[in-house]
Amino acid sequence: MKFSQALAGDSPFRAREFIAGKDAVSLATDILALDQDAINAAFRKSPMKRAKVAGLQRNAAVVLTNVGMTER
Repeated sequence: MKFSQALAGDSPFRAREFIAGKDAVSLATDILALDQDAINAAFRKSPMKRAKVAGLQRNAAVVLTNVGMTER
């Protein structure tokens, strides 16, 4: 029995281009490089924008700290 299916290209549940195929470290690193305009473009019509740049970057820094990618 198969529990997952490939999503159609126009599915509202597909990963956004900015996120698709990235691991946690590369996604966190990319988020740290964003400004408000880039976040607006990457997450248009997404609840992710509610966190604002400061919130997303704080969370990205926590991810990198937890995997040992930043200085303490």
